[in-house]
Amino acid sequence: MAEAERIIGTPDIPDAEGADGAGPQQPSEDPSPAGDDTGGGRGRKKVLVLLVVAVLAYLLDLVSKMIVVAKLEHQEPIEIFGDWLRFDAIRNAGAAFGIGEAFTVIFTAIAAVVIVVIVRLARKLYSLPWAIALGLLLGGALGNLTDRIFRAPGVFKGAVVDFIAPAHFAVFNLADSAIVCGGILIVILSFKGLDPDGTVHKD
Repeated sequence: MAEAERIIGTPDIPDAEGADGAGPQQPSEDPSPAGDDTGGGRGRKKVLVLLVVAVLAYLLDLVSKMIVVAKLEHQEPIEIFGDWLRFDAIRNAGAAFGIGEAFTVIFTAIAAVVIVVIVRLARKLYSLPWAIALGLLLGGALGNLTDRIFRAPGVFKGAVVDFIAPAHFAVFNLADSAIVCGGILIVILSFKGLDPDGTVHKD
């Protein structure tokens, strides 16, 4: 008898409780705690932050390179802090800081892949620090990729414009700086256990 009541009678109980609003409700399948207002809304805001940071980083890099090419290229370096920091325009066919000049096409492909990965991650982005970090990476990658595509000697083989020359260090540009800052921030967030979707892992 007890087994028959379990099979026949129990399916009606949750329905009745759900109708009265007094009993336990079925868990929602929506992964966000409060639906679109808090989940999707927060996600869109973080994507907006990513885009704003990326656009700012890209425009700063682009404008600085245009000024350097117009005013500084083929000119004497400008001393900013004596021998410690100078502006010296050079063309770099390699990666950041002049590494691997023989692999320009490969570095171009890597930059394109990085951009695609960041765009895909943006769909599940709910963390403000991650939005800033990915925005810096995206803006920097786009900045140097623009040089690779549009500058001499040709498409996907273009040399990047570098001009920030600290003493005893490689010459770099603002795009390189954005990439490095974004990478450092990602390492810090990873050590703290914060994922792009806002999940915190406490080991």
